[in-house]
Amino acid sequence: MVTLLGGLTAFGALSIDMYLPALPAIAADFGASDGVVERSLATFLAGLALGQLFYGPLSDRVGRRPPLIAGVAIYVLASVLCAFATSPNMLAALRFGQGVGACAGMVISRAIVRDVFDHQESARVFSLIMLVFGLAPVLAPLLGSYLMLVTNWRAIFVFMMLFGMVMLYAIVFRLGETRSDATEATARGEHPIAALRLLATNRKLLGYMLASACNSACLFTYISASPALLMGTYGVSPTGFGWLFGLNALGLIIASQINRAALARFHADSILAVASVAAALFGLALLAIALLDVGGLPAIMAMLFGILSSFGFMMGNASAGALSVDPVRAGSISALMGAAGFTVGGLTMTIATLFADGTAIPMAAVMCVSLMIAAMAFFGLTRRAAPRTDDRFHS
Repeated sequence: MVTLLGGLTAFGALSIDMYLPALPAIAADFGASDGVVERSLATFLAGLALGQLFYGPLSDRVGRRPPLIAGVAIYVLASVLCAFATSPNMLAALRFGQGVGACAGMVISRAIVRDVFDHQESARVFSLIMLVFGLAPVLAPLLGSYLMLVTNWRAIFVFMMLFGMVMLYAIVFRLGETRSDATEATARGEHPIAALRLLATNRKLLGYMLASACNSACLFTYISASPALLMGTYGVSPTGFGWLFGLNALGLIIASQINRAALARFHADSILAVASVAAALFGLALLAIALLDVGGLPAIMAMLFGILSSFGFMMGNASAGALSVDPVRAGSISALMGAAGFTVGGLTMTIATLFADGTAIPMAAVMCVSLMIAAMAFFGLTRRAAPRTDDRFHS
């Protein structure tokens, strides 16, 4: 099951990172500017963010399997249609549909984890899923580049279609229904919007959600700003950038597996608390290095490695904590978390882009502020809320 859930969470990274190397070729094929073609990335992200608010509550009401199957089927159909797109606007519209389909796997997989595992075990499972989360951004661009060498950009979407078909087969024949009777009864007794409104006012959940969203925002800012900074400002070659990007991803992967081992001794919230402080300190150090212009590229990369490694201790534990606040509404909680992450991430990416000046300062400032807010949200909201009732661990 964990392998399948990891594959479902990879829909987003695969669909974004795999086609990035093809953007210039797509623009040339359509006779359009890079900016026009890049709208397809924005529409995909919009589909990812908005679709989660639909699938999450729906999965609480009708079960995990039906909306998951429908969403992945939409992804498969949209992917094959993208391969036959004849204009940038058509591609952008189809990418929105692809995003709406892809988010089903992302939002419902989190709810399934909470259906099957308790708070502590959920954190361990999310740490395993982080293996896929960390590898996908590294392997997907390489695969996309290889397909561009042997064929054209349309083959990338054919591959996405095939990946979706494999996931669809696994869901239909390998994944049973996990939603509990209590979740069904609760969902059928309240309006989905009322459930989302109720959850959004829960102080403890809000702390987890803000911490998770700000971590995602920091990660999105790094992904969007680092290519121009490293290759443009510091003159790193594309190959060198790939190695540096992969090194940071490796730090995240290793940290997530250390986190999985640490969960045998420490509660997920205790690890999250330490990691939140560490990440904020790395963020402050990164901003200081950027402002003072000291240490150059090695110092910046060291701080980025520290931040990305901290995420291995934070993201899974924050997700597990949020889903444990109200397990019978796990689908709705997952929807709120996902939508918040992409919304805040899109905002911070925009801010970093608008203020880009060829230095590391804009990226460092946005990342530092995001990490500070994440730490303050966790300590100010979640840790000050009512004591948790987890039956196995206390801190």
